[in-house]
Amino acid sequence: MTEHHTSFNDTVDAATANPDDEQPYASLGLKDDEYARIKEILGRRPTDAELAMYSVMWSEHCSYKSSKVHLRYFGETTTEEMNSKILAGIGENAGVVDVGDGWAVTFRVESHNHPSYVEPHQGAATGVGGIVRDIMAMGARPIAVMDQLRFGPAKAPDTQRVLPGVIDGVGGYGNCLGLPNIGGETVFDDCYAGNPLVNALCVGKLKKEDLKLAFASGLGNKVMLFGARTGLDGIGGVSVLASDTFEEGAERKLPAVQVGDPFAEKVLIECCLDLYRAGVVVGIQDLGGAGLSCATSELAAAGDGGMKVNLDMVPLRADNMTAAEILSSESQERMCAVVKPEDVDKFRAICRHWDVTCAEIGEVTDDDHLVIVHRGETVVDAPAHTIAHQGPVYERPFTRPDWQSDIQQQAPIDIPTDVDDIREAIMTMTASPALCSRAFITEQYDRYVRGNTVLAKNADAGMLRIDEKSRRGVAVSADCSGRYTKLDPATGARLALAEAFRNVAVTGARPVAVTNCLNFGSPEDPFVMWQFREAVHGLADGCRELGIPVSGGNVSFYNQTGQEAIHPTPLVGVLGVIDDVADRIGTTIGLVEEEEQLLLLGTTLDEWGGSIWQQVSGDGELSGMPPQIDLANEQKLADFFTSQTSPGQRTIITAAHDLSEGGLAQAIIEMAVTGGNGAMTGVSVDTSRVHPDMFTALYSESASRAVVACLPSAASAVEELAQSCGVPCVRIGHTGITGSAAKLRITGRDDKEITIAVADLKKAWESTLPDIFGHAVGANSVVE
Repeated sequence: MTEHHTSFNDTVDAATANPDDEQPYASLGLKDDEYARIKEILGRRPTDAELAMYSVMWSEHCSYKSSKVHLRYFGETTTEEMNSKILAGIGENAGVVDVGDGWAVTFRVESHNHPSYVEPHQGAATGVGGIVRDIMAMGARPIAVMDQLRFGPAKAPDTQRVLPGVIDGVGGYGNCLGLPNIGGETVFDDCYAGNPLVNALCVGKLKKEDLKLAFASGLGNKVMLFGARTGLDGIGGVSVLASDTFEEGAERKLPAVQVGDPFAEKVLIECCLDLYRAGVVVGIQDLGGAGLSCATSELAAAGDGGMKVNLDMVPLRADNMTAAEILSSESQERMCAVVKPEDVDKFRAICRHWDVTCAEIGEVTDDDHLVIVHRGETVVDAPAHTIAHQGPVYERPFTRPDWQSDIQQQAPIDIPTDVDDIREAIMTMTASPALCSRAFITEQYDRYVRGNTVLAKNADAGMLRIDEKSRRGVAVSADCSGRYTKLDPATGARLALAEAFRNVAVTGARPVAVTNCLNFGSPEDPFVMWQFREAVHGLADGCRELGIPVSGGNVSFYNQTGQEAIHPTPLVGVLGVIDDVADRIGTTIGLVEEEEQLLLLGTTLDEWGGSIWQQVSGDGELSGMPPQIDLANEQKLADFFTSQTSPGQRTIITAAHDLSEGGLAQAIIEMAVTGGNGAMTGVSVDTSRVHPDMFTALYSESASRAVVACLPSAASAVEELAQSCGVPCVRIGHTGITGSAAKLRITGRDDKEITIAVADLKKAWESTLPDIFGHAVGANSVVE
């Protein structure tokens, strides 16, 4: 990993005897003052192994040294009532939520951005593997994954290189694990060229009493390393790649990217669950970023003692690995558990049953030090908490960008008024990479493996049954618009929360908890730190207004190429609970009947800042203010939907779809082309009841809105329910003939009328990505 300036195996004695030996701390990402602080803690220079541990554990990815001061605001704005259902929260491997009937659900989303640019397939695959192990470490069975992906322009050469590999990695790893992929998003935007975002989310279920935490407790308890052998892959991986910006040629940093084996992880999942059932695990930690450095130091720091570890007992798959390399390796599919001495034999037997490599590498001690030996010599002797929890905390300067006011001034937008121009715009928007069908991507994922997927394809949120007897279920959605957030970071974060909250509510599930993945540029840029602080405050304040807690999250900094940062992208995930999945609203967003009434919930305003129309039309200049957001309106909308899925209530809605990017037009088109039983459905819409201007009615992206369909006999009841919930509601049209003859008929003021064959819309919507990425077939195994 590094050039050794002392002996082949630098020891504590050597470090004491040779205090002035030069060490490559700067190349490991440590600043001068950070290195000086390490020497102050130890009372000497660090050994090579200690230097490796401190460097990875004090990295931005592992220590959150630039974000801690702002993340505290989540705790400051969370009430005891909000946290009443949180069983494990911020600071744990994943948040765990009490969902009723003795069940708990754990969920988390994490970034694997830079590795996925360097080596798209393995970067994305190991991102899935890493988040799955976070869920396993809570004592849960992983039950589903989601992916939130962002790339540069769809036709750009680098997107052509990165996207096929990322999709292949996400699908290949998740499919091999036997986990359904129940949703996600794929965004194309210039700002992500050269720095794609690959955010992976996993959901797991467990009985409340089976919750496991990461701590080393009990003097004499044994430390067991199990799973894959430790190799040279991933050294300097996520912990270093996630703490650096990309320069030209960064795609050649292949040795730093981990290599995953999904079949090994599948076996590891079952092995872990058997170990939990046997009651032989005191504490457990997965090995992800920073590898053994993280697992040993965090387990020891969170326990009631210290730990002694012998690296000679670590199963290796490479010869002559140094202590620093063993500790820094980010080889995948590994876990570390604390086990009572009397349970070690049973632990080993279960691992043998699953053919999982297992080794006793250490034990819990009665002091606070982490002591590590290698080849008979002590190579680490340091207070564990100083490695795991006493990294530097920076109060980085933050300043509102000098250009912020300028971009918030709305640039001229060409709003078509002639019906022929509007018709052409509808076809252009439908076929745009921003709004077109993602089926070319999502068809590579298995949505229904394990048999508990309730909603996935053509749904606003993924839904899973977690208990076959009671049919209790959960719904999950994760959303963000970097365009909105660049225009106004606090509002953009609130809009991301609102959309994910709304997507869950539209299914009939009650939103109960939030997770996040905060993707930003360099924290050393005061403008970026202002964006970050504003977004954190916007999200935290929004969660308090909705009464929904943040159960955990992830921060990803240095997402930029050179000096050009991505749009601030605070991805927000929301978890909802539904008492009986059979009571969900609709089976997809698709329209079902030929004589359904369509009603619009919410208010449409003249709002274009950050919109998809702004991106697709003209030069796509980003300007203006994002849509207004009043989270009280989101709560009212959620009350409307969840009131129909409460025990004893009857769902009167046959289909529902939230309005977000692309506005009303996109929602109606998606509902029409994904009609029941795969048939297209005709739709007539009167835009004069939505907004005086036809195009504004169609493509404004005002928040807190949804379209619902119901039988004519239920329309009055829908209106009455909306009124009782304080939600504006207006009938905007109806469905018509289904099948190949289906038409979309749009009317407005001044006798404006547009008619488009739904088949033409469907073709435009579905053909874009296959046309752009069809060359990847075979070469990257993107499609069968």
